[in-house]
Amino acid sequence: MDLRKLKTLIDLVSESNISELEITEAEGKVRIVKAAPSPAPVAAVAQPAAAAPVLTVPAVASAPAGAAAAPAPAVEVPLQGHVIKSPMVGTFYRAPSPGAKPFVEVGQAVKEGEPVCIIEAMKILNEIEADRAGIIKEILVENGQAVEYGQPLFVLE
Repeated sequence: MDLRKLKTLIDLVSESNISELEITEAEGKVRIVKAAPSPAPVAAVAQPAAAAPVLTVPAVASAPAGAAAAPAPAVEVPLQGHVIKSPMVGTFYRAPSPGAKPFVEVGQAVKEGEPVCIIEAMKILNEIEADRAGIIKEILVENGQAVEYGQPLFVLE
């Protein structure tokens, strides 16, 4: 997909009431997500069907044609300890209800099988359990944040 077409799609999303747009064509797939407080889209991701590099294009950037083939630099900090990852795509909640206390806090010991959070997917609340015993070292996701499959949620010592 060329950059002019991508820019047009970004403009259409930013000017409309939709918050997310995903288009799949023969040469790739584009997903544009608009952030709630901002009228501009967060990012557009172009992913060719042949599992080639992924390009993240900010809404205001105009990248040269040669940059489309280069993968976006990913900065990942290795996490120390056991990581509990999201088993699904959805919305992360630390507590069973809005006014309740969170399932776990940093420094709290958890047992294997103990609920650590809820992920809401398709209007279904799914309790996520610790896959092993340990102490919560770090909570990596904010309450109410959207999470992806395999995204790290907690770090255990």
